[in-house]
Amino acid sequence: MYRFLTLLFVVLSVRSFSQNPNPKPRVIISTDIGGTDPDDNQSMAHLLMYTDKFEIEGLVSSPSYGTGSKAEIFRMIDLYEKDLPKLERHGNGFAKPADLRRVTKQGRRGAAPFSGITSPTEGSKWIIKAAKKKDQRPLWILVWGGLEDLAQALHDAPEIQQNIRVYWIGGPNKKWSANAYAHIASNHPDLWMIEVNSSYYGFFSDNQAPDVIQTSNYYEKYIQGAGHLGADFKSYYDGDVKMGDTPSLLYLMHGNPDDPEGESWGGSFEPIQRSARVVYDRATSVGDSVAFCATVEFRFTGPKIKVPADSAVFWMEVPYQNSSQVWPGYYLGDGSYALQYAPKQAETLSFNFTSPIEGFPASKGQLTVTNLWPGKANSTDFQLGENWYSDRSNPELYYGKLQGGKTIQKWRDEVLLNWAERWAWLKEE
Repeated sequence: MYRFLTLLFVVLSVRSFSQNPNPKPRVIISTDIGGTDPDDNQSMAHLLMYTDKFEIEGLVSSPSYGTGSKAEIFRMIDLYEKDLPKLERHGNGFAKPADLRRVTKQGRRGAAPFSGITSPTEGSKWIIKAAKKKDQRPLWILVWGGLEDLAQALHDAPEIQQNIRVYWIGGPNKKWSANAYAHIASNHPDLWMIEVNSSYYGFFSDNQAPDVIQTSNYYEKYIQGAGHLGADFKSYYDGDVKMGDTPSLLYLMHGNPDDPEGESWGGSFEPIQRSARVVYDRATSVGDSVAFCATVEFRFTGPKIKVPADSAVFWMEVPYQNSSQVWPGYYLGDGSYALQYAPKQAETLSFNFTSPIEGFPASKGQLTVTNLWPGKANSTDFQLGENWYSDRSNPELYYGKLQGGKTIQKWRDEVLLNWAERWAWLKEE
C-alpha cells in the first residue's frame, strides 16, 4: 500500500507539473487610465490581448493627477469582450470579462498630501486582500501611475511587503506622486521594488527627449481593421505606439522576473542602495544641482497659522511648454511649511513659490537637473534595502540621453512583431 501511494503521489505530481510547468504570474495593475496621458489605454489594450499570460487579480484606478476612474477600465473590458471570441480561437486561458470586472476597483483620486497617505480606498483595501491570499507565488503590483494606493496599503498592512513585488513606471509619475513615493522609500526601504525612471522611454521615445514618440506605420500595417480594440487604438496619439507602461508587462512575459539584473523584454536593472533626496531651506539657484527624479524637498519657516496639519497652503509654479504646472506645498504645523518635487528630466528648472498667507516667504528660484540617476550621494538620501532596483547607469546603455534606454529599446521590434500576430487574429472573419 505504501509503495502504491508513493507511486500515485509521484504520478500526480508529474502530471500537475506537466500541465502547468510555468504558473502564470499573479498581477495587480494600478493605472491612471482615463487621465491626462492616453498611453495607459494603449497599454491596457496590450494587457487585455495577453490575459492568457497572467493571472489578473486586480485592476485599480489610481489617478494621482487627472480625472481617470474605473469607468474607463470597464469601457476597455467591454471592447475586449467583443473581441474575445476571436482571441479564444487561438488558445485557452484568456480572462473572462466578468472576472476582470469583479476585480476592477477605484483607488485614490488625486495626489496624497505631504505625509504620503490619507485614508483607505477600495483599491488599497483590494491590494491588501490580494497580498494576504495564501499563494506561493508573489503578487506583482505593476504601477502605471501614482503610488498612492500602494503607499496606503503598505501603511495599513505593512506585513504585505513580504508578499509583493513592485515594478513601477516612475519618471513623470514620480513628479505627480512625490509624497507617496517619499512615504514608501522612508518607511518601507526593504520593499522589493523595480523603480523605472527612464529605461521605459526606450520602448517608444525619440532618443534625445522623453515623451517624443517615434512615429511609424505600425497602426496602418498591423492594427487597422483589427477588431474593436484596434478601432479604439486609433483614438490615442492617432494610432502611434507609445505604451509607456507596457514594459512592466513585458518584464513578466520574457526573461526571469526573479532576476532584475538579467535580460528581459521589460529591461535590465541594477540594485541601488539609496534614492536621491535633497532638502533645501531656501529657494535654490542654478548653482544648486540634483539628479533627475530626485526627491527635492523645500522647507520654509513662516507664520504660525490655524489650519489642520498637512493642509495645502502654498504653491510652486513651474513653467511647462506654453503654460505652467502648479504643485501644492503643505503646512506641517508650528510655522513649518514643506513641499516635495521630483524633476523628470535633465534641464534648468525655474519656479515661483506663492501663497495667499500674509508673511509667507514667497520667492523665485532655479535648479540645475543632471542626467544621471541617482547621481551624487547626499546625507539626506533615502537609504534602501537589498531589493530595490533601478535604471542601469552604464553610459553604454544610454539610448541617446535616456539612461538605461537600450535595455528595452533593443527588444522593441521583437515585442511589436509578437503583438502583430495577435492583431492578425482580430482581423479574421
